Amino acid sequence: MGGGGSPARWWKAVETSLRTPRVQCGLCPRKCLLKDGERGFCYIRQNQGGELVLTSYGRSSGFFVDPIEKKPLYHFLPGSNILSFGTAGCNLGCQFCQNWDISKAQSMDRLAYAVAPEEIAEAAVNEGCSSVAFTYNDPVIFAEYAIDTAKECRKRGVHTVAVTAGYIAEEARAEFFADIDAANVDLKGFTDSFYRRLCKATLQPVLDTLVYLRHHTSVWLEITTLLIPGENDSPQELHEMTQWIARNLGVDVPLHFSAFHPDYNLRDKPKTPLETLQRARQIALDNGLKFVYTGNVDDPSGGATRCPNCSAALIRRDWYTLRTYEVESGRCPHCQAVLPGVFSDTCSLKYGRRWRPMFRKLNALGSGH
Repeated sequence: MGGGGSPARWWKAVETSLRTPRVQCGLCPRKCLLKDGERGFCYIRQNQGGELVLTSYGRSSGFFVDPIEKKPLYHFLPGSNILSFGTAGCNLGCQFCQNWDISKAQSMDRLAYAVAPEEIAEAAVNEGCSSVAFTYNDPVIFAEYAIDTAKECRKRGVHTVAVTAGYIAEEARAEFFADIDAANVDLKGFTDSFYRRLCKATLQPVLDTLVYLRHHTSVWLEITTLLIPGENDSPQELHEMTQWIARNLGVDVPLHFSAFHPDYNLRDKPKTPLETLQRARQIALDNGLKFVYTGNVDDPSGGATRCPNCSAALIRRDWYTLRTYEVESGRCPHCQAVLPGVFSDTCSLKYGRRWRPMFRKLNALGSGH
């Protein structure tokens, strides 16, 4: 194996009609067929001498300590700190990407921080973080690194979170999510034409991942949809999406509607109006979903977690700051109804909107491999 990186999983050698040996990646639905030296759509998986290699293993574009609400996760250890990191590249081609400087990076220069999985887990413990998040770009493409890090975290009692578009092949799902404790899946829209035109992908594999997570794992699941004016925010599409969620995933899965801002290759669209988010939220509630939130906007009502039985406001939020927290043993203290999710009896209300960089500290820890 020439070049840098770590051996990848989920691939096979294939013979083409031209009898040119190639490898086919099986990690995501793209099934990239690569000749020697060629990189996949994601950029960080490469054919090196007839073997598939993850070129970004052990390297990151940066580390931050965030409030977990930023992922967003509202029903998984609210108010806790989470150590967040990503690498570079992506297996989707979203024209509206909000993290395009990382996910669209075509240079390994973005990966300036070398940190081993066990060092990440230790850093989380030392920083008082309850969890580690694989985020900023999609962790599916650096699955081997994420899996090894999740195993090291589990040894130390640290939870792991995947923030993902869910575009993963069936044969890789079980191993990828085996040691993941929570996931927020970006459901970009609810039409295949939207996925093909604006994401260079397809919808069905994402729906399959959502069903798998909900019915075949113990992973706590939340969903986020970025609403883009004129693209995926029609009442009809929102009705169809939220009815599908209720029917196939259940009414207890939290759904976040997030505001779009013009970025990357979709700068001709306006910001999402607050009214659009509130309308989407009401449609979801009318279709039976119990926990529907608005994000990237100042909307205290859309950020509050209410008891599904008596409607008492159990958690009030101001952006990423928790203002009140009234959850006792995972239940409403007023009527004793169970609040779906993973909750602690104690919660810090001190952590606010700002994130804290970890670049220098973790760079010093890095082993350089």
